[in-house]
Amino acid sequence: MCLPVSNAQPQVPSAQYPTPNTQNQPPKKLLIITYYWPPSGGSGVQRWLKFVKYLPSFGWQPFVFTPENPSFEIRDDTLMKDVPPQAEVIFSPIWEPYTVLNTISRLAGKKPVSQIDLVATGRKNLFQRITSWIRGNIFIPDARVFWVKPSVKFLGDFLIANEITTIITTGPPHSLHLIGLKLKTKNPSLKWIADFRDPWSEWDLLDTLSLTDWARKKHQNLEREVLKRADRVITIAPFHVNRLEVLGGGKVDLITNGFDEDDFAGIQKVKTKKFTIRHIGMVDELRDPKPFMKAVRALAEASLDFSENVIIEFIGSVNSAFREFVAKDKVLSTITVFSRPAPHADLLKLYGETDIQLLVLAHTILAAGNLPGKFFEYLASGNFIFGIGPVDGDAAAILLQTKAGIMIERYNGDKIKTALRIRFEEWRSGSIEVKRDVSAFSRKVLTKKLSDLIG
Repeated sequence: MCLPVSNAQPQVPSAQYPTPNTQNQPPKKLLIITYYWPPSGGSGVQRWLKFVKYLPSFGWQPFVFTPENPSFEIRDDTLMKDVPPQAEVIFSPIWEPYTVLNTISRLAGKKPVSQIDLVATGRKNLFQRITSWIRGNIFIPDARVFWVKPSVKFLGDFLIANEITTIITTGPPHSLHLIGLKLKTKNPSLKWIADFRDPWSEWDLLDTLSLTDWARKKHQNLEREVLKRADRVITIAPFHVNRLEVLGGGKVDLITNGFDEDDFAGIQKVKTKKFTIRHIGMVDELRDPKPFMKAVRALAEASLDFSENVIIEFIGSVNSAFREFVAKDKVLSTITVFSRPAPHADLLKLYGETDIQLLVLAHTILAAGNLPGKFFEYLASGNFIFGIGPVDGDAAAILLQTKAGIMIERYNGDKIKTALRIRFEEWRSGSIEVKRDVSAFSRKVLTKKLSDLIG
């Protein structure tokens, strides 16, 4: 896949501090169509959960349309506290082929298939080849496509009955944009905002799914129609703004992900007994920590002090290939811990007990636009962010401007090792982090920007 290179330099947006809605006016109504909603956990749910939390402060009554029985691997009931009483959540049944996939797997005497292990870039076994081909070429744009038709049927009447004239669809899964497209076709006066949390036709995930030329063209055509028909398009990173404007030929607005100040109000920083490095979230073959881990191993082999005083924890879904890589290494296996996905409230506590937040960006052609949701919580934590990825990308620009950490190319093992040694020595000496200004990425500030945009 060849992408034009943009010369535009990503900039950290300036903070515009929000003011609450104080006018005695009835709230404006807004319908948000999202697949991820509590009790679903992980970073995918945070963006629109936090928008919904703060939208009432700016004169909006949010309605949320979401699946009743979604297929997700991370559950976090603690997120329910962020759903405001003004929000009306509508649950609708969904059928997903992942249930069939796991049934077939069990009948074959295998354990249920983890969705993260379907993202394979190297050699695949027969089961992976079959399932990835089906996923990429039959379920277009994704496996949630069966929810489109019943959702459109229900929402057509629901919007009229509740006098809702503005809707937002957020993807992935990008099937949800097809709901918006069909509703817009039925009612051209409907105001529709399409939110892209990840790319679509150029999403690096598609390159792991054995797409035929016909399937890729189908993705491109659907994406182009969504980009052209939506009244507004928003996305999370400057790189993706540029790409979507090229693909759709229209203006795209930037609203990044962020952090909730309320979540970090009670975080207490403690002195760790060991030099503690934590990675939170997904590890798959596109987001590969092995270059960082090899540098860790080299330092551990060269320094007994380092090897006896370092601990690395991966919290979240980790693919089996990386687990096996660590397990087979006699050095790394003794200093590495794998933990199950944790409730968000527990993660917040761990931020205070961490010395380095490890950020591993996908090593693909789209890596320059990789700004995962956890990145902004890393910023708010005050911990040093050790990034592995493109030094000319959006995340690197924010790290440079906020002085919150460093970004090193994955192939530069010597520089990774040198930077890691410096951080370890600073931990030994008890150095304190410099205060950083990341207020532009506050969820309240970002919600004010959203409110102004959708008007």
